[in-house]
Amino acid sequence: MSGQLHRRPAIMPQPRMMLVVTGDDFGYCPRRNQGIVDCFQAGGISNVSLLVNGSAAKQAADLAKRHNIPIGLHANLSEGIPVCPSLQQSSTLVNQHGFFHGKMGFRQALKRGELSMKQVELELRAQVGLFVELNGHLPEHMDGHQHVHVLPEVREVFAKVVSDLRIPYTRVPVEPGLYSCPWIPAHLHKFYKQVEKDALDAIPVFRRHGIRWPDVYLGLTTMGQNMSIPSLHRALSYALAANPSSSTSSSVQGSHQPVVTAELMVHPGYPSHPKEGGCGEGPDDFSQSADRQHELSVLKDPSVLALYCQERVQLCAFRDL
Repeated sequence: MSGQLHRRPAIMPQPRMMLVVTGDDFGYCPRRNQGIVDCFQAGGISNVSLLVNGSAAKQAADLAKRHNIPIGLHANLSEGIPVCPSLQQSSTLVNQHGFFHGKMGFRQALKRGELSMKQVELELRAQVGLFVELNGHLPEHMDGHQHVHVLPEVREVFAKVVSDLRIPYTRVPVEPGLYSCPWIPAHLHKFYKQVEKDALDAIPVFRRHGIRWPDVYLGLTTMGQNMSIPSLHRALSYALAANPSSSTSSSVQGSHQPVVTAELMVHPGYPSHPKEGGCGEGPDDFSQSADRQHELSVLKDPSVLALYCQERVQLCAFRDL
């Protein structure tokens, strides 16, 4: 019993924020899985998002069960191989090699009207089915790898699947303070701006389907080398200044004190070995870089845990919102 005590921070008398810290790309490779588990055990993350087409997805699901890690689905339409067998050979979702079109390739094909939304729905349902097979239960939340779930047309299909299956939560990547970050390069600013526009357009769709999400999203300004104690403090300050919306409950444990709910997207892990991992094509450059381990080190830093205490930020899972 004592081995479990350090996994969940003590409940604060009156938290100002309930924060879900989600480790994305669980299942990508064994090194990512190990880093995510280490981060969870150190109190640095409180939730994970599983890539079911990742090469180490089965190992990841087993680790989540063993360590009682709250787990959701990182729906993937852009990297690797589809889960649905009928879409693996010839479908609008894959190129001539049978792989998804990639982060930007998917967006370009969508813009050209080349993607079948029926096939998108088949693949999303197949990924939920595989998630249930691996974990023994439905995902507690469902978001999109590389933010594909908020894209035009896709968001309607995604919302329908999530609503039909009664998966309660998703992610809406609109980050306060994003445009006052001079350290983010211009090409990423442009991409993030488009992600935010798509996310804002997705809100009425998600709302219409009764899907919930935290009041505030964080994580674009703190990715990779940009993650630091000052940048996390800055992101939390923006989140704490936000007014709680009605998308999640605004009172905790019977208190009438408004509490901001937030999700911080993170990517901790140890660098992937070349040719080990990925979703069928091998690991990408980001996965093999030191950036993942940098995030892991910062998230495990006792100063970050002290910062949460100081700001009265309570780490939690989606099911606690």
